[in-house]
Amino acid sequence: MIELSHLTKRYGAHTAVSDLSFTVDSGQIYGFLGPNGAGKSTTMNIMAGCLSATEGRVSIDGYNIFEEPGRAKRLIGYLPEQPPLYMNETPWEYLRFVGEAKGLRGHELERQIKDVIQQTKIEDAASQRIFALSKGYKQRVGIAQALLGNPRVIILDEPTVGLDPIQIIEIRDLIKELGQSHTVIFSSHILSEVQTICDQIIMIAKGRLAAFDTPENLEKSLLAPNEVILTSEAAANEVQVLLDSVDHITGLTLSENAAGLVTARIQTDLNDVHDLSRAVFSAFSSGGKTLLELTVKKANLEEVFIELAHAEEEAAESEVAKA
Repeated sequence: MIELSHLTKRYGAHTAVSDLSFTVDSGQIYGFLGPNGAGKSTTMNIMAGCLSATEGRVSIDGYNIFEEPGRAKRLIGYLPEQPPLYMNETPWEYLRFVGEAKGLRGHELERQIKDVIQQTKIEDAASQRIFALSKGYKQRVGIAQALLGNPRVIILDEPTVGLDPIQIIEIRDLIKELGQSHTVIFSSHILSEVQTICDQIIMIAKGRLAAFDTPENLEKSLLAPNEVILTSEAAANEVQVLLDSVDHITGLTLSENAAGLVTARIQTDLNDVHDLSRAVFSAFSSGGKTLLELTVKKANLEEVFIELAHAEEEAAESEVAKA
């Protein structure tokens, strides 16, 4: 559906996007992640046809957005980070203007305006001036304009930034609904949001592709759970003796809190960390010592994000140093 091939964008000596290539398929929700300054907004602006590239190619359903912008842009609905709203108009007036700019006329224009107003749930605000609306409603109006023309791809740049928790949940639900009938690409700094909504995650750092996979695969491949954490009333030396009898322990850290409880963090080379959990439980049971807590350390998307971003930044700095 969307193909980026060796995309590069430079501003003088600064490279915002560097040799970026990936393909987006139809009918999925993609989360676009990266630290501040990673090149997310630049990439999305180029994908939407709002910004030129220094090098590379972007095609939308086979149309090169630089050579056939008219055909390519008809397939895209775009909400920039700052929605381009006319504050003195009502949502209905604003959507009529955007619809006409997209080539809609007459009955079809009226029908689509009604549809997107209903889809984004702004019926009760459609006749109010946009400046009087809450930020959440303004975001909905921005998404509504992106939906006009029935584009196949919806690109949303930070659609939940600055919203309160209730508004964030509402926009998340709207994105999920849009994903049932559109390909959706949205950027966010809220990792739990991306993890909950997205089918695929695209991570970039320093303008380069750091990872492209499902949330589950990223967690498994980069930070597989290979650590068991236990808490016990047994003394530290007793815990040490019990764990000495357990095979496949590759690392052990003991600590004691103010209440005298001992916590052990145990690393293993076993493929299935639950095998270690069973062995530890058995050792404590045989030794007559109580386990107050036994948990498997789970990877999370935030840790994956930090690890990938640091790795890509180090690689980019290394290339600069070599040059």
